[in-house]
Amino acid sequence: MLLTRPLAQSRRFAAEFAARYGADWPVVISPLLEIVTVPAEVPPAPVVVFTSESAVAPFAALSPAAGRRAWCVGPRTAKVAEAAGFVPILGPGEAQGLVRAILAEETARPLLHARGRHVAAELAALLNAAGVQTLEATVYDQIELPPSIEEGRLLATDGPLLVPLFSPRSARLFAKRAANAQARLWIAAISAAAAAPLVALTPARLEVAPTPDAAGMMLALDRIVASADAG
Repeated sequence: MLLTRPLAQSRRFAAEFAARYGADWPVVISPLLEIVTVPAEVPPAPVVVFTSESAVAPFAALSPAAGRRAWCVGPRTAKVAEAAGFVPILGPGEAQGLVRAILAEETARPLLHARGRHVAAELAALLNAAGVQTLEATVYDQIELPPSIEEGRLLATDGPLLVPLFSPRSARLFAKRAANAQARLWIAAISAAAAAPLVALTPARLEVAPTPDAAGMMLALDRIVASADAG
């Protein structure tokens, strides 16, 4: 299995995968991106919105966390926010659902989306279009990393390669790198948007997670592994 998330997230997912399938499954970690904190001006707002766990620590370093309510896209982000001192409000796991939940339940104004430079959905624009004043603070960037030697070797080897991809941007980057891959690609994509750029690779298997989170990705991997065992 090739894991392409930033190092900490890849290590965590590798441990979850090993707990499910055993430690004998070979895993190579070769991050596509590095999370880098960037200078940011943080406008005042009573409630913050996090669509990634990566935004929590850099934002908390700039603006008070203790007792502050924070809408969080999913359980992992909520856990990280709570550890930082925020009072998390758990979202449904994806940005569009989070927007709907905020529109239905949140009365404070303005909101503040603490975000990365690259996002799958422009949450502030969606909320502002719906009449909910939402400001933004870009607190981190996702810098593309060069392919590792191990990644190149795996892609050039004729054999099955299991690749979970957790965002549309990482899927686009991987599709570019794997354009001439010799490996038989078994890919799990976190969403239909993430799956779209991977179709051109003609993977041996392409499964979309039923829910846009680690649990959903594990279910997609279950289906791929089960089909491989059956074959």
